[in-house]
Amino acid sequence: MTDIWRLPASRVADLIRQRKLSATEAAQAALARLDAVNPKLNAVVDCRPDDVLRRAGAIDAALARGEEAGALAGVPVTVKVNIDQVGFATTNGVTLQKDLVASTNSPVVDSLLKAGAVIVGRTNTPAFSYRWFTGNKLHGTTLNPRDAALTPGGSSGGAASAVAAGIGHIGHGTDIAGSIRYPAYACGVHGLRPTLGRIAAFNAALPERTIGGQITAVSGPIARTIHDLRLGLAAMAAPDARDPWWCPAPLVGPAAPRIVAMCLRPDGLDTQPEVVKALLDAVGRLRDAGWTVDEVDALPPLRDAVESQVTLWMGDGYEAMVKAAEREGDAGAITALAGQAGVARDIGAAQLSAALVRRATITRQWQLFLERYPVVLLPVCAELPFAANLDLQGTEAYARVWKAQMTMIALPLTGLPALTVSTGMVGNSPVGVQLVAGRFREDLCLAAGEAIEARGVPPMPVVDPVG
Repeated sequence: MTDIWRLPASRVADLIRQRKLSATEAAQAALARLDAVNPKLNAVVDCRPDDVLRRAGAIDAALARGEEAGALAGVPVTVKVNIDQVGFATTNGVTLQKDLVASTNSPVVDSLLKAGAVIVGRTNTPAFSYRWFTGNKLHGTTLNPRDAALTPGGSSGGAASAVAAGIGHIGHGTDIAGSIRYPAYACGVHGLRPTLGRIAAFNAALPERTIGGQITAVSGPIARTIHDLRLGLAAMAAPDARDPWWCPAPLVGPAAPRIVAMCLRPDGLDTQPEVVKALLDAVGRLRDAGWTVDEVDALPPLRDAVESQVTLWMGDGYEAMVKAAEREGDAGAITALAGQAGVARDIGAAQLSAALVRRATITRQWQLFLERYPVVLLPVCAELPFAANLDLQGTEAYARVWKAQMTMIALPLTGLPALTVSTGMVGNSPVGVQLVAGRFREDLCLAAGEAIEARGVPPMPVVDPVG
């Protein structure tokens, strides 16, 4: 059999359910792959092999008894260090939380386990999950398996690096300003930011989230195939009463016209030629699959959404965030917060209220646009993946990163689903495109993403990661 770690999650689950492969064999393959490449990458920062094999053995025993093993029967997956998993510290990449051991699972961990997944490890994130680059004082720096000179993205950089290198078949990520979509882009895999309320969230080990986090941050899957994203989404989206925002929406909505609006330079984004070429290539693939694609000059607000998103993300408790970053002494977190001081430092109740009001207006504009165009195609980022730690190279470099990431920051304000589809390579650099659809219409993003994926080169695991 082909190396198990190379297979899609769907194939692994099928083989295990058919008893042609054991969950233990799949877990052993994942652990062996981790041992082979993780020392170079530092993508997984907490792995307990005995627990992994014990879990896989329990799945094999259940199958031997004739029991149903779940949609992810025995599939090795990873979860991010910023969510609760019993017996593990919810570090979020900071030394301040290294002893914050969870006594209960977050909903997404429980959902993955109920679906039969085997969690092989916990993946790295920047301190406080503030950056599009992944490294911290507690766990160290994560490398991009395709080119160590490039960022693996952030904040789910460990998850994307692991998936790209074949450490697990699906990675869990979180996204408040691109933290799923950008790492997938940077590492040359696919990443889905679901609709707000699709996947339940709660970390009992941490204080209740402020309103900004509650209405803009989501969990979602990272994978090497669109079909595996479907599996990951279905598994993660199980109901959980602990999240008051969770919604029992169907995973597949009513039929919609296969019409896409493509915008190369939304709100004047300075989209670089390589990214433009990727978008036009995706247009050709969609049309070849029977989709109608209209090029439009403008989309509903993005640039205007950024300030409201930052207000909600960083403005509620900004000074406390700064003090925590200073106590941690993490240069990346300090730089990220300092870069938004002009917006966030003096925010009060009036500004937070205004941001919530503006959120309703912008979301309405997007929803009305999506009635005409069920899917939107636009850049993930204005540039190819950034050089490692570009944001720490001075104020101009930080401003360049922030400007290029407009779509990453703005779209979470709306709560809409968005998908990064990897479309190929430019030299050593991955490139891809972003798809957006209406609320709870991840199925439309995924359908368009499958059409693009089917007419390109799939993002197979990186056999020999650069380290």
